Amino acid sequence: MARKASKAIPKTTTGKDKNYLPTSQGAGMTAKGRAAYNKKNGSNLQAPQPQGGPRKKSFCARMSGVPGPTSKDGKLTRKGAALKRWAC
Repeated sequence: MARKASKAIPKTTTGKDKNYLPTSQGAGMTAKGRAAYNKKNGSNLQAPQPQGGPRKKSFCARMSGVPGPTSKDGKLTRKGAALKRWAC
């Protein structure tokens, strides 16, 4: 029997049910969004670790190597906002 695909968490950035932060607020998931994702998938997503530690070093190394600009037309892209939020 085929497995039924579950609905993805909606990528909303406004309203009371927002799960993602807009680029102007640093991009990434909100605490509510992480909790919903963890509950649905049995994962363990955690908040950014800008003060340092092994997760920061790993994230900055991976994300800095992703192709694409960190800003466009004077505004941060989602990549640039994430790097800024993690203090990379």
